[in-house]
Amino acid sequence: MNIEDVNDYINNLYSKTTELSKTAYKNKTALRDFTPTIDTEVARFLDLIIGVVKPEAILEIGTSIGYSTTTMAKAVKAWHGKITTIEYDQTVAKQAQENFKREMVDDVIELQEGDARIIVPTLEGPYDLIFQDADKNLYPELYEDCLQLLSKRGIFIADDTLFPIIDLGKEWKSLIPPIEKFNAMTIADQRVKSTILPIGDGVTVIVRA
Repeated sequence: MNIEDVNDYINNLYSKTTELSKTAYKNKTALRDFTPTIDTEVARFLDLIIGVVKPEAILEIGTSIGYSTTTMAKAVKAWHGKITTIEYDQTVAKQAQENFKREMVDDVIELQEGDARIIVPTLEGPYDLIFQDADKNLYPELYEDCLQLLSKRGIFIADDTLFPIIDLGKEWKSLIPPIEKFNAMTIADQRVKSTILPIGDGVTVIVRA
């Protein structure tokens, strides 16, 4: 089964019902040079999970232009939830802020600019949902910090965890080892239960055991 074929099939099924697609969001964004965002099917998954869990506080590591942030913000506005999101690139962060205002979700989002390795350890939490989609080298490095910040019934979600089996191109090959390390850590960790879902480029869902 080809993951791309699966995702294409799913996206075609939901094309008329998806509130905010990746393509539509990118087309409204003036900036063209930014780290890739989540795929539309991952956005639908986040919207679904948030609707079930109803998190009051969300931490996102890796904002990019804010597509995932906006998707989550639109969901949590119903119960006045809040999102803290971290972006390293100042230019991209500025564009994300403009996008939040355009989509009228800036009132529920706090964007912190800087290195997640420095910012995350300073956060107090707890967070009911943590979504990680930053530099893949940070996945294993921030794993323990994320677990410490996760509420007792919280959900930790990481994107792009099927990179090891996807044809990424030579320029992205360096991202495979840290993802393999992260995947091994989550599977071996007896404090949690996890599974990898074959949507987008792979989504890992982690909860406390």
